[in-house]
Amino acid sequence: MTAFPVTLYSARLVLPVTAPPILDGAIAVRGERILHVGSRSWVEQSLIERGLPFTHVRWDGVLTPGLVNAHTHLQYTGMAEVGRAQYQGFEDWAKAFNPVYDQPHDWARDAALGAQQMIGAGVTAAADIVTDPEAARALHDAGLAGITYWEVIDWTNDDWRTQGRAEVEAALDSLPSRPGTGLSPHAPYSLEIMPLLEIPDIVRERGSRIHIHLGESGIEREFEHDRHEPWQNQGLGSLLELRQAGFGTSATEYVDHLGVLGPDCHIAHGVYMSESDRAILRARGTTVALCPRSNEVIGLDAPPVAAYLREGSPIAIGTDSLSSSPSLDPMADVASLFRIARGQGYGADDLAERLLSAATLGGAHAMGIDEGVGRTGYLAVGTQADLAFFDVPVTDITETLTTLAEAGEGRAAATVTAGRVRHATVAFTNRTGVQEEHR
Repeated sequence: MTAFPVTLYSARLVLPVTAPPILDGAIAVRGERILHVGSRSWVEQSLIERGLPFTHVRWDGVLTPGLVNAHTHLQYTGMAEVGRAQYQGFEDWAKAFNPVYDQPHDWARDAALGAQQMIGAGVTAAADIVTDPEAARALHDAGLAGITYWEVIDWTNDDWRTQGRAEVEAALDSLPSRPGTGLSPHAPYSLEIMPLLEIPDIVRERGSRIHIHLGESGIEREFEHDRHEPWQNQGLGSLLELRQAGFGTSATEYVDHLGVLGPDCHIAHGVYMSESDRAILRARGTTVALCPRSNEVIGLDAPPVAAYLREGSPIAIGTDSLSSSPSLDPMADVASLFRIARGQGYGADDLAERLLSAATLGGAHAMGIDEGVGRTGYLAVGTQADLAFFDVPVTDITETLTTLAEAGEGRAAATVTAGRVRHATVAFTNRTGVQEEHR
């Protein structure tokens, strides 16, 4: 007799991410965790030898770890009208965003709806940035893994000293402790220097996480300049003051000097990143969450995904919010990145597998949830049973993974979080209707 029933999920192709793909593979799940991973025949035999009764659920498509949406704002799910337009840059998009944001919204309802949309797309974990406290429980209430980040924006140095730090600490401490918490200093240009200096300390005192928009606006890139002396000794109070004083320092160098970057931090977008900027991210162990569809809607350049891949930079994938993206399905961003990388000259055969890894393990690593008791983002013994099933035809491994990467949008047939089936299409339900029970 076992404390929890065992379910054997088998599929034509299983993608563990941290091990080679397995044709006719399977995993065994007991309770919230994975018990076995391997070929279907081996997993079945292992369960039989251990005397563990199990229910066998067969799937004809691909089984992967649950997707990880490494950058989103779920509370903006009700602002899809903004994301359906096309813009000429960040400032142009902001002019459309701000009036809609200022209208009355039920942020809690909108965030909950966004969480359900992600589950329907195969997402089991997310980095969710919260600007209004009503939206703070979305991940917690949906039973998703990840981190809820409180957004910190528009604080001057003087206001930060008098009230900002206290307000931000109180907001961080008020967030639901599960699945995890952090702070999101909005961007280098929307905060002055004192909050950017102190936010890392606030987070690290609590063992929490940092997530910042970086390289999303053209103002953040390095440019040619006449002043070469160290800017740090000039008494400047913000990135804007650096620009006005004639320093061409990139925003990445700027926040690095302030101690923002590190393995407990990941950034969103990373579009305007020079080779030296990307090297800084690698040196600090900082992952970049790429959001190509959001960049396209806003009217930005494409991220240098081929360079990130060639250089071995840690990457993850995010959808951003519906206020700048057509959907909360990370597989659509995988397809976009696939096209961009090929267009930028990345010709290696491993592209599909690396992007699928970015959409799972990469996002988990960005938030530090690829380790510890609740580790997720890959399929291995002891990991949380966060799974996604995709309705794509299975041929050989390379062709199948390419098909999934290029055309996986909208094809999540089922989603399992912590061992519970949370979403299932008719196609998946028909297959589970012929389960085999072994005793």
